[in-house]
Amino acid sequence: MNVDRRKVVGAALALPAMVSLGWGERAAAEQLLKVSHQFPGGTIDSGDFRDRMCRVFAAQLRQRSNGALGAEVYANSSLMKTVAQFSALRKGALDLSLYPISYAGGDFSELNIGLMPGLVTSYKQGAAWKNSMLGRKFAQFLESKGVLIIAWVWQAGGVASRNLPIVSPEEAKGLKIRGGSREMDMVLKAAGAATLSIPSNEAYAAMQTGACDAVITSSTSLISFRLEEVSKALTTGRGKSYWFMLEPLIMSRQVFAALTKSQQDMIMALGQELETFGTTEAMADDQKVADVYGKKGAVVRDLDDAIVDKWRAIARETAWKDYASRSALAAEMLELAEKIPVG
Repeated sequence: MNVDRRKVVGAALALPAMVSLGWGERAAAEQLLKVSHQFPGGTIDSGDFRDRMCRVFAAQLRQRSNGALGAEVYANSSLMKTVAQFSALRKGALDLSLYPISYAGGDFSELNIGLMPGLVTSYKQGAAWKNSMLGRKFAQFLESKGVLIIAWVWQAGGVASRNLPIVSPEEAKGLKIRGGSREMDMVLKAAGAATLSIPSNEAYAAMQTGACDAVITSSTSLISFRLEEVSKALTTGRGKSYWFMLEPLIMSRQVFAALTKSQQDMIMALGQELETFGTTEAMADDQKVADVYGKKGAVVRDLDDAIVDKWRAIARETAWKDYASRSALAAEMLELAEKIPVG
């Protein structure tokens, strides 16, 4: 069963009276999980879809458990710093996070496959990971590090730049660009660019001050972090993209194991339903970002197969080779990923 947005909002409004109680009063009536993420906060019906997805999760969890299990959502890294969330999950110090998985690549390089330039070029291809041998190995690796994937969410990305559009690799030469992952940075450097390693929620200040000339990030982040205010050009991820990020809802294995079997099943079923919600909203933002930037007067460009192939060719000779050399598992996962058709 898919999560219908209107039904979810209606259900949230019809929750038991305990929902209107203060945090302390609710805590006595239900077990509260903490959900953290780096994105701007909103409501269950407006704002960044990743925040809304977490709020839908919280509302539905409370409803389906009859108030026995709920969640508090901490947006904008208000509970803890962005990158630190993964380590906190591993230790059981945080319950859940909607997290760009490649941010944990500094700890475990195998996770960088979640933002490997040119490897995933469509939503259908990314979705096929979950039930493939690759997806099973990836999930098993995460679980061995103390983290479970609750919902698989992929997002296409684009490029916001302070001056001219960056479409082909040649147009990146001499610029300072935020790529979003170690592997994307390798591709940019091979194209002649300098790179800046920062979370996407720090991109606005970097562009405003001139610390970087362009930012590559998801369509949703290009909107939510208001980069159109400091950009004159946009290369979208609608239709075609060499930049797809795995940004799943993940949970501490330690916390999950402490729940009852019925609660575990409830969480996994809800996570699966939310995947449709996440994909639908991500694809909608691929179009919305073009509208937002266009209204601000930015030059808007799209990618085609030939341009994506150019970026992929550079990635294959740099980032892909480097990733495969990191471990036997990395090499195996890369090989499995290459076999999944674009769709």
